[in-house]
Amino acid sequence: MNTVLLTGAAGFVGRKIHKHLTDSGYDVRLVLRPGSASRLSVAPQPGRIIETPDLFGETAEWWARNCEGVDTVIHAAWYVKHGVYLDAPENAACVSGTFALAKGAAEAGVGHLIGLGTCLEYRLPGTHLHADSPLEPSNFYAACKLATYHMVRAWLASRDTVFSWCRIFYLYGEGEDPRRLAAYLRRRIEASEVARLSAGTQVRDFLDVDAAGRMIASLARTRQPGAINICSGRPITVRAFAEQIADAYGRRDLLEFGAMQPHPSDPSAVVGVCNLVPAMELLESSNESAAEAQN
Repeated sequence: MNTVLLTGAAGFVGRKIHKHLTDSGYDVRLVLRPGSASRLSVAPQPGRIIETPDLFGETAEWWARNCEGVDTVIHAAWYVKHGVYLDAPENAACVSGTFALAKGAAEAGVGHLIGLGTCLEYRLPGTHLHADSPLEPSNFYAACKLATYHMVRAWLASRDTVFSWCRIFYLYGEGEDPRRLAAYLRRRIEASEVARLSAGTQVRDFLDVDAAGRMIASLARTRQPGAINICSGRPITVRAFAEQIADAYGRRDLLEFGAMQPHPSDPSAVVGVCNLVPAMELLESSNESAAEAQN
């Protein structure tokens, strides 16, 4: 049985990664803050929780000790406080802390490290963003993610550790912050209240977080190296996405488009090209599950 060490398992994406790793039979070690185990999606395996008050403050030596016997590390933790994370100084600590993790993992002989990046690393707008598309982050969060990618890739290039970097696009689904678009829409509609939106002309690549978790967890098996887009590859306007959610309730009348102005830095289009192998099987399975959930 392969052993995977996972950070961020109590988070939005990490919870789904943990679920799919567990379902696939991996021995999963979790690095968690004290008290966060109650937010896990599935019960942890006995004796497999490593607690630390600040995983980004731990040394490479600490990581090396805790990575002994680990085959794969999936690093899903980062500072993502809604509304502030794009320009938060905490991003810089995440960079240095992630490098310490990578250094310690390599010293412990870990064969594969998987990190989570963002589609905001790309030069935007873009409607066909490939893994090798030009990179040009426009905020501090994305710049720190991209710096981490370059640093870890260069460090591991001369070592026996495969490096995968998952650039995540626009996720929605179970466990998301109530202020995010899909959760906001559902909350307003279920309360029979009007949802005030922009004109909704922005084109996006939306993906259910469960599909994203499954895709990332699959890398523990395939060990696909390099930058990988975790996306649907399907363009849809924000308006059409909102209408799909409203249609599930039969309440398009509660959508008020044009009531809000989009953020000045909001790109007009962000759509990826999925290069995960095997991507189609995972996406088709996710689409079937989503359709069943809506029926």
